[in-house]
Amino acid sequence: MTFFIVVSAIKVFAEFNLILVGVALLTLAERRICAWMQDRLGPNRVGPQGLFQPAADGLKNFLKEETYPSQADTTLFILAPLISFVPALLTFAVIPFAAPLPTSRGLVPMVVADLPIGFLYILAISSLGVYGIVLAGWSSNNKYALLGGLRASAQMISYEIALGMSTVAVLLLAGNVTLSEIVARQATGAPLTWNVISLTLAFLIFMISAFAETNRLPFDLPEAEAELIAGYHTEYSAMKFSMFYIAEYSNMVTASALMATLFFGGWDIPFTHWDDAGDPSAWKTLWTLVAFVFKTGFFLFTYIWIRWTLPRFRYDQLMALGWKVLLPLSLGYLAVIATAIWYLHEQLGWTYGTPMALALGGVNLVLLVVLLWWLDRGRIVSGSVAEAA
Repeated sequence: MTFFIVVSAIKVFAEFNLILVGVALLTLAERRICAWMQDRLGPNRVGPQGLFQPAADGLKNFLKEETYPSQADTTLFILAPLISFVPALLTFAVIPFAAPLPTSRGLVPMVVADLPIGFLYILAISSLGVYGIVLAGWSSNNKYALLGGLRASAQMISYEIALGMSTVAVLLLAGNVTLSEIVARQATGAPLTWNVISLTLAFLIFMISAFAETNRLPFDLPEAEAELIAGYHTEYSAMKFSMFYIAEYSNMVTASALMATLFFGGWDIPFTHWDDAGDPSAWKTLWTLVAFVFKTGFFLFTYIWIRWTLPRFRYDQLMALGWKVLLPLSLGYLAVIATAIWYLHEQLGWTYGTPMALALGGVNLVLLVVLLWWLDRGRIVSGSVAEAA
């Protein structure tokens, strides 16, 4: 029991600090990547290649004056940034980030809390972040902040449904709600047995919903600087203001890690069974950690890439996409994929492996072609001639 408590404390300390350091470096990476995309330099004055810029920004926020609106609900005004920040850290606690580490006391799973209901825990905890944003808008007693908070609550609740529905397909295929088991199931024939092959449409729905859940472009309507000043954090300053940005980037890291875990094999190294077969070793733990960080980093880069490439949706377009497209699409997809899994497993007697994954991939390819044809409506494929006719 003492060994378990000590190891758990080390993992909690390491995860908390790595996420905070990673978020700080992610802000620098976003500014450098957007500068690269816009053919300029970006931060390059503080430290070598601007590496100390996040530290300078943090110091500036620590030294700035804390302000409180005269009519604000002070208690909720202070609690709101914390309520936004904490769920992102709690959610990451159940994501396995490497193969188990062998020690003299036995195997140590590389996850802070290897819960048997890890996936349900993620859905429950991640939905709490909206309370911080709503309370921030309401407690400020500012009409612009209130509008931003209401927009955020409507948007996040709308896309949470599609997000949860898309991941039900993963549970149907894995037959388990433990994230470690979902990763192990995908490792049987990687990368062909990764869920992105057998559940391609579910991955696309999850990715779009994750962008909306983290309030990132093209779904950053709650902030919408041109319309609502700064949205729900209009009245915030100093560290309370930066807590919302830390929460946003922490949610980005968590969402990226979830996409890597649920659809891209988690810490599994593709094209080899060296990492998931044989005796555990420290080298396997290290290299699987590198693979997990690489996959998560790829999705973080995608977040940044999309932000500096696409324009913002109108609010009616955002809500229509959530309720009129993604929600019915996820429900219909669940019905189709559940039928396909039942037929392959019960009628043909297939167990999950490369043949079954490829068969489900073929079903997803057909569904994807039909979906793109339906969404296109002659605007892209047929061109302007058909539109004019």
